[in-house]
Amino acid sequence: MITAAALALALLLQTAPGACPVSAGHVVANGGLDRSRAAVAAGRLTILAMGSSSIEGVGASRPGLGFVPLLEAGLEQRLPGVEVTVINKGIGGETAKETADRLAAETAAARPDLVIWQLGTNDILRDRPMDDVFADFRRGEAVLDQAGVEVLLIDPQRLPQNTSNPAFRGRNPALAEMARLIELEGGRVGYAVLRRFAAMSDWTGLERGGVGPDDLHLNDEGYACWAGITAEGLAASLR
Repeated sequence: MITAAALALALLLQTAPGACPVSAGHVVANGGLDRSRAAVAAGRLTILAMGSSSIEGVGASRPGLGFVPLLEAGLEQRLPGVEVTVINKGIGGETAKETADRLAAETAAARPDLVIWQLGTNDILRDRPMDDVFADFRRGEAVLDQAGVEVLLIDPQRLPQNTSNPAFRGRNPALAEMARLIELEGGRVGYAVLRRFAAMSDWTGLERGGVGPDDLHLNDEGYACWAGITAEGLAASLR
């Protein structure tokens, strides 16, 4: 059955395929998806999505066009016969500390095969020291490892270079450094990583580069591209 979210994703990606190159190469598995592959082989995959406003779906014109429903639809398209459930537990404004604080309760409730942890953007925008961010990350890592779940880390988004918001101006170098460190940590602990910051550099043909008028939250095209590259890369790693 084709869901409304799946149809919306297909239509959005067809509007500007050159402006949103969907490639599996943005996901690096780091050898950490064996349990999720077994779940796919058994016909049912449960994913818990944690993070801040871009997981929650802030900026989408309607709930079905946010990242989580589009990812679920995209994975079901690419993994025929597999029942995919993506549980949205994003909370706008969260830092790595606040997400780490609730990982234990959310994983216990959802019992997922895979946890998506989107982190880094709000930490940079709030000028949190990198040492503090990665101390929170390692605290969350201990919780996730104890729960026996696999993890896909999603690094920060890219902000518009020409933003008029002084709080966002000049932040991309720090966001890029956060993305680099997240990828290193993923390799160190064997967590899969989605390189969102790097992927967004290819979205120049999208309206506002996939970012809405507030220069922070993604618009419908941005969510469609992000969900498309995540579904493509994750499905390729799980087949």
